[in-house]
Amino acid sequence: MPRSCRRLLHLVLFCPLSKGLQSRMPAVKVKYLLLVWVGILLASWVLYMQYSSYSELCRGHVCHMVICDHYRRGIIAGSACKALCEERTLSLQRCLSMSPTHQVYTGLWKEKAVVIKCGIEESANGEGIPGSALRPESSLFDKPARGTSMDEFREMLHSFLKDSLGEQTSLGTLVARVVTLADVNQDGKVSLAEAKSVWALLQVPELLVLLALAGREHTPRLLGFCGHLYVTERVDHSALWRLEVPPTLRPVVPEAVGVALNRWLAPAWPRRARISIGLLEFVEDAFHGAYGSFLMCDSDPARVGYSKQYDCKMADLRGVASEAAVRGYLRGRPCQANADCTYGHDCTATCDRLARQCNTEVVQPNLAKVCALLQDFLLFGAPADLHADLDKQLRTCVTLSGLASQMEVHHSLVLNNLKTLLWKKISNTKYS
Repeated sequence: MPRSCRRLLHLVLFCPLSKGLQSRMPAVKVKYLLLVWVGILLASWVLYMQYSSYSELCRGHVCHMVICDHYRRGIIAGSACKALCEERTLSLQRCLSMSPTHQVYTGLWKEKAVVIKCGIEESANGEGIPGSALRPESSLFDKPARGTSMDEFREMLHSFLKDSLGEQTSLGTLVARVVTLADVNQDGKVSLAEAKSVWALLQVPELLVLLALAGREHTPRLLGFCGHLYVTERVDHSALWRLEVPPTLRPVVPEAVGVALNRWLAPAWPRRARISIGLLEFVEDAFHGAYGSFLMCDSDPARVGYSKQYDCKMADLRGVASEAAVRGYLRGRPCQANADCTYGHDCTATCDRLARQCNTEVVQPNLAKVCALLQDFLLFGAPADLHADLDKQLRTCVTLSGLASQMEVHHSLVLNNLKTLLWKKISNTKYS
């Protein structure tokens, strides 16, 4: 770099208000240089924070190394192992991880865009979500033990699924589906490596939800796995809102700016109505599942996605848990206030102040949480002849209670009224 350029750079970065500079340049130019200087400092801080958070959150190379090491040693198996570790046709690309214990990456496999996730969860942590900490690698694949018969393995699966999903008459069907999933080479037998892999996979709560709601229109498909790493289809738009302000910028970007930008970038109202109908249908799927009911314990709009055709597809099911798991967590739990009776982010029950124990019924049902999301997503830009009625129905929906006495008839009525209202407006149009 020429000496004159270095001197100019030194003046701009370190001496924007020096007397020499002020004597040579008008005051206006000094102000511009000051703004440039502040901008460079701010950009440097943002880049540093982004790099720090990336290096802390994104550890896909570690996950890849551990998985492929176990695969080469014959400890694990899976339908994605060969592509990941031998052919290298499945690779981790862009990091989407929000936690160092749950790695999430985009990827490409068989010419399809996919999402690759790696992490296994076990004991409860401070946030009230059983199973959010990565287990030590030595204990990932410790079950079943060598010598376990096929009948014993099926019994293990049935007992685990019963504990996780509650007593369901259809558990036998789910056990058979898991055994079929484990039989990677489709030889009618399950090897020890295959059994260890599928058992480790079942310890991931999201994977359990994927299996229980498999085949539903609004649930992403499971495409393959290797040990506790699993691959799902990628949702085209992975969040309800297109813009999410990074945590490093939230202190300096007003919330109103983010809201305004998201509304400006949002799809046209009829397309938002179509997405909303799909989200309401997912609520039905979760409540009337073949393997029991599921609760949305983190109703973050970043977990709700949609396709290029504006069909709703859940991009992240880690916030969904079986009702049996939530009740089991709350039952007998000591408490002083309702906040002590929270599973996940917002599955909250009441605290019995006399017994000082949590009740097991969650106060706010799935439908009320979804309607709270739709108030922000649907009301702005709604047709004038629909706005008042839509606002009224959403307000009614948000106040729904999770008490068992209201769950069936009242909730179904509110949900069907909302779907009908939206569908009538977009039916027989290009958006239907």
